[in-house]
This record gives sequence, structure tokens and C-alpha cells, in this order.
Amino acid sequence: MHAKDILIDGFSRIREEVHATVEGLGPDELSARPAPDTNSIAWLVWHLTRVQDDHMADAFGHDQVWLSQDWEKRFGLDLPRRDTGYGHSPAKVARVRVDSAELLTGYYDAVHVQSLDALRGLAAKDLERVVDERWDPPVTLGVRLVSVLSDDLQHIGQAAYLRGLLQSAAA
Repeated sequence: MHAKDILIDGFSRIREEVHATVEGLGPDELSARPAPDTNSIAWLVWHLTRVQDDHMADAFGHDQVWLSQDWEKRFGLDLPRRDTGYGHSPAKVARVRVDSAELLTGYYDAVHVQSLDALRGLAAKDLERVVDERWDPPVTLGVRLVSVLSDDLQHIGQAAYLRGLLQSAAA
């Protein structure tokens, strides 16, 4: 198995979990927060998708799906155009509200397609390419991809846990 196949499998698992976590939830459930300083399912899924979109586009020299496919307009959030959610205050987290789970899965699926297209074209030597020199040591493509994969898996796990909390409280 090649490294790119492992990465494709990993990113495909995120997609499966995004769908499983949000499907069947309405706007109130997606925006619910167990405490004022916590994240909602909508925010977690939006953020993990924005990070993947931003980081993959930067690493592969693509346009962000958020901007190029008008997802920014479809979401209509009161946030800066390129915002990914890093460092959001509770007030900013509250701004990430969606009308449907389909909006979240639609955006994730569009990012997923662009991500897989980029990953399918990878050669082993590509993973050694430096994509961010602001760090010591500089970040290679391989490290960046694993970082995005790790971050996304953590956030979808948080969202799935929150779904369980909400469903148990409603029961």
C-alpha cells in the first residue's frame, strides 16, 4: 500500500463520520452548545472542513472551495471571507449557524472531492516537499497532510460525542 492510499483512506473516513454525525439533525440540534463557551456540531464540522479546504488548497496551489464554489455565500456567515475558525471566541462560534445538515455535508463533500483529486496525484517524493517555512523545522507536505487528518478526526470525534450528549438529553 502506498502512502497516498493510506491518506485517501483516512480522509474518506472523515467524510463517512461527517455524514454519520450530522445527518438527521435539524438547525437547533446542529447549533446547540452544552455550555456558552463550548462548540456546536455545526461549528465543529464547518471548522474541520474550512481547515481542510484552506490547508489543502495552500499545499497544492488550488483555490479554496469555500470561495471558488460560493460556499461562503451559501453559508452567509457574519465572519471574514477566509476565516477558518482558529481562535474563535464563544461569540464567533455562535455565528456559525446553518439551516440544514445538507449544507454542512455538501460543503464537506466538495472539499473532499478536491482533496482526493490532489491526493491521487501524489508521488512518494512529493511528501517531502516543504509547504510552510514558518516553522522550525519547516513543514513538509506529508506532515501537513497528517496534521489536517489528525485535526479533522479530533473535531469529528468531538461532534459525534456532542451528538450523543444531545440525543441522550432528549431521551
